Amino acid sequence: MKNSLRIRFTVTAIVSVLLVLVVMVSAINLMNYNKVVSDSDKVLGMLAENGGAFPEHMKPEPGKYPEPAPPKDTRGGDRTESPELAFETRYFSVVIGGNGNVLSVDTGNIAAVSDDTAAGYASDIYGSNKTKGFVGDYRYSSIVTSEGDTLIVFCDCGPGLSNFRSFLGISILISACSLVLISIVVFLLSGRAVSPVVESHEKQKRFITDAGHEIKTPLAIINADADVLLAETTEDNEWITDIKKQTRRLADLTDELILLSKMEEGSYVPVREEIDLTDITEKQTELFRVAAEGTGRKIEGNIEPDVRITGDGKAIERLISILLDNAVKYCPEGRTVSICLKRSWKNAVIEVSNPTEGPIDEKSLGSLFDRFYRADSSRNSGTGGHGIGLSVAKAITEAHSGKIAAYKDGDDVIRFRALLRS
Repeated sequence: MKNSLRIRFTVTAIVSVLLVLVVMVSAINLMNYNKVVSDSDKVLGMLAENGGAFPEHMKPEPGKYPEPAPPKDTRGGDRTESPELAFETRYFSVVIGGNGNVLSVDTGNIAAVSDDTAAGYASDIYGSNKTKGFVGDYRYSSIVTSEGDTLIVFCDCGPGLSNFRSFLGISILISACSLVLISIVVFLLSGRAVSPVVESHEKQKRFITDAGHEIKTPLAIINADADVLLAETTEDNEWITDIKKQTRRLADLTDELILLSKMEEGSYVPVREEIDLTDITEKQTELFRVAAEGTGRKIEGNIEPDVRITGDGKAIERLISILLDNAVKYCPEGRTVSICLKRSWKNAVIEVSNPTEGPIDEKSLGSLFDRFYRADSSRNSGTGGHGIGLSVAKAITEAHSGKIAAYKDGDDVIRFRALLRS
């Protein structure tokens, strides 16, 4: 149990940290990407307003440098206010007429793109009717001029996108390494974290087992004394009869609690032998069919022949008995309980279903296997059960490396499905 809790604790912590890292890395890189796009759009807007070029006072001239400008604080990252912007930006523009023909191409401010390539980019964009987007690492913006022509301006975002990709890769690598280190640390410390829970659970199970054995002795004495009193009484005594009934009920409950505790402690090891599951299921069905008919209920069986598995025959018999007993108890009079046994690949599946008195709360299905749990709509102490049978059924199934679950079929039919490994 301790190892299982450590694994669950570690997995939960890792998943939590992973989600936080994913959100943080995604948010930071998304902001970084949006910054690259935003700065590019500002430059494109400036170029578009001036016919595909920077304003005259910002244009660089060969052999001539602009007059020194007062220093500006660009530490906020907005390079559109920098006097170096015109010198740093690589851009080109294309004008397309209303008929779709390329009227002019300006690639004088970029070396990596030829006139033909620029014209091809512009033609594709013109045909797509998009006003903004990317062609490779080139951000573009399209506007309609006063003459009715289409001006498409391109800005090279390569340096910014390269920095974005580098930062994205580094952030993912650092996050992955951090997650591995955190996982190792959490797993090493998880033993100390779960120790109090494990210790408390072990004490609880030992208490149930020890108390159960201690209770069995006085119950046996009470039952024996009741037998003596009943033998000495000439007439039927309902009080003594009731004492014996309740003593028997307490003894059964104690046995089930002890069995369940042993299973949870791991001290119960099922016998591994080949058993005829078909024969066990048919016998249990016939046994409960007689009891069900006596209370106005029916049992229908759909049992495949020659279904065999490896396991503890007595435990499997108890499992089927619990499922049938539970179904008959909570099935309304005049209705029918169904039991089905079938193969599923190399495994075996047992399904027991029964209608209920009212609608089934789907949210409560997972709690039916908890000790002493009773759903208000269909399960009450008046049925005579202890509220622990399904817990035992689950423990038996899991001891055979199987799974058991409850399902809702329609509004008022509940189905229990136990898969047993071969």
